[in-house]
Parts: sequence; structure tokens; C-alpha cells
Amino acid sequence: MDPRFIGRALDNAQRLGLLDLIAIDALISRSRGFRGVARLREALVIHRPSAFTRSDLERRFLELVRRADLPRPAMNFFAEGHELDAYWPAERFAVELDTYDYHGGRVAFERDRLRQEDLKLAGIEITRITGTRLDREPEAVMNRLRRLLTQRRSDLRSNNPT
Repeated sequence: MDPRFIGRALDNAQRLGLLDLIAIDALISRSRGFRGVARLREALVIHRPSAFTRSDLERRFLELVRRADLPRPAMNFFAEGHELDAYWPAERFAVELDTYDYHGGRVAFERDRLRQEDLKLAGIEITRITGTRLDREPEAVMNRLRRLLTQRRSDLRSNNPT
């Protein structure tokens, strides 16, 4: 398909208020290997708001996600009364980016466990990635993240057969 046609179709959908990036991301995540997915992802770049990041760690994480060709998460997203560092709404899956400086005290330790339980009860799976692991083994972290997202999609499909 001609990339200009894709761009015009996306522009028209946005103008009509029909452009749903979350639904498109969910479709793309289910369409690995299909022709045209890369062109669609490329055409969507201009329609995406800039990701709001608060730290270098979040920026590095997003860049690694992009390089690994994983679906782009919403950053600093609020769900169930909690702010999530990275969140894939279609998968109801979150990543918390942890550093010892921020999450190393007793209060943070207790708060993080309660928060994780709240999210689990709301049907949101969460995994934690440390800044140290992201720096030392970025490829391994992205490979594991890919597997976790794939597993989560499979779990959701088996729980909600269509």
C-alpha cells in the first residue's frame, strides 16, 4: 500500500474523530509478520503525541522499546488510581522502572507491594525492571519484555475467547 494513502487515511480518521491509537496498537501487536505493519507503524508516528517522560531512565527504556520493535507504551499513565511508568492498555500490562535510590527505603518497599496488589486486583499485570539491568543487559531485558507481552496477550485471549 502506498504510504501516502495510509497517511491520508489516518488524517481523515483523525479529522473525523475516529483515530483510536490504542485500538490500532492492539491490532499491530497481534499482526506481527503481516505485510504493511511496518508502513502503518511508520505512518502513525506523526499522529502520536510526544511521550511524556520524567527521567533519563524512562527515555532510555522508550528508546530500547523502539529499537526492539515492540509496541510503544503509554508513559506515566494513570490506571486504577496509580501512575504507571509504562503501560500497554490493550494488554493491561505495566512496567515499573525502579532504581534503588527511589525505591530502596522501607516506606517505598511497602508502598510498592500494596500498589502491585491493587493493580493485580484490577486485572493489570506488572513487572519491574531496574535501571541497573536496563544499563547492563538491555537486549536481554527487551527479549524478556517481548516474551512477557506475548504471554500476557495469550493469557487474555484464553480468558476471553471470542
